[in-house]
Amino acid sequence: MTEESHRSPAAEISVTSNGDTDQSHEEVFQRDLSHAVPSGPIMSQTHAIPDKLGMTTEGIVEVGPYRGSASQPTTPTVAPSPAAASRLARPASDSQVESGTDANKGQAKSGALVLADDMRNPALEKLELVRKWSINTYKCTKQILSEKLGRGSRTVDLELEAQIEVLRDNKRKYEHVIKLAQTLTNQLTQMMQTQRQLGDAFADLSLKSPELHEEFGYNAETQKLLAKNGETLLGAIQFFISSVNTLVDKTIEDTLINVKQYEVARVEYDAYRTDLEELNLGPRDANTLPKIELSQQRFQIHREKYEKMRNDVSIKLKFLEENKVKVLHNQLVLFHNAIAAYYAGNQQQLEQTLKQFHIKPKMPGGDTPSWLEEH
Repeated sequence: MTEESHRSPAAEISVTSNGDTDQSHEEVFQRDLSHAVPSGPIMSQTHAIPDKLGMTTEGIVEVGPYRGSASQPTTPTVAPSPAAASRLARPASDSQVESGTDANKGQAKSGALVLADDMRNPALEKLELVRKWSINTYKCTKQILSEKLGRGSRTVDLELEAQIEVLRDNKRKYEHVIKLAQTLTNQLTQMMQTQRQLGDAFADLSLKSPELHEEFGYNAETQKLLAKNGETLLGAIQFFISSVNTLVDKTIEDTLINVKQYEVARVEYDAYRTDLEELNLGPRDANTLPKIELSQQRFQIHREKYEKMRNDVSIKLKFLEENKVKVLHNQLVLFHNAIAAYYAGNQQQLEQTLKQFHIKPKMPGGDTPSWLEEH
């Protein structure tokens, strides 16, 4: 009896089918019970609600046989469990602490889900890269067209542009020299073959013409000597072609690659500079200020890139000039001494020139060793 006297008023609540006390038909009551009984425990703090999800309960519905009349139905009572009674008797601060703990747990779980959502998708990253590339390409194309049409301005470093133009002009001239040297090599090869054939013919006639034996013999020796000297000269020219070709195709070409990168950086710099200037000329409001700030940041990034590439190209051009002078000096001395010794008939000087540059003469496409290799 003591427990019943201290029971909270919220523990016993009248339950009908729809909360209306006027409708008290037996069929309605039985229908309500049919929905409440199979669901098992009912979770409620203030009133009992039929629950089909089978959740944890705080009270149990006691159901007995129907003993009332049709006009006055007997309502079932809700008997609270000890856990519900203790919760009702617990101070509000305890319930708040418990709800705060539950909220923290929920936040911890939701935090883990947020971390999972933050994982970047490779497809999205590629899409973002394509978007940035498209915007950058559009701006650069617009800048190039504006410059060609004379509508846009461009940044020009007069000293650096002059050095780049000289380098490109020298590259074209060196390539022309290489082509001429290759032509000379082909002509010397044909002449050497002719000299060998002519020397063999003189030697054969020297054996078959006793009265002209010495005369044919002298000419045969001369042609063979010229052919041997031609092999030595050919080795010097081939070494000259190889060295100059390395200078043009590797050293100068590597510098020109940096020059192309510098020109791309210059176009990007001018494109974003023009974009920033156009935004600054327009109105300044809440919509345009973020765009101006973003454009300023991008402009600063491309400005630093442009200045870095300009310094790199300047340094590369300086080292290239020093290397070019050194390489061409040696090769031009070799070419001059070899040609002069050959046409002067100074075989000893010609051989000394090749030894000075550590050159081993070899006939192009020939498998037999040359005269210098045999001796």
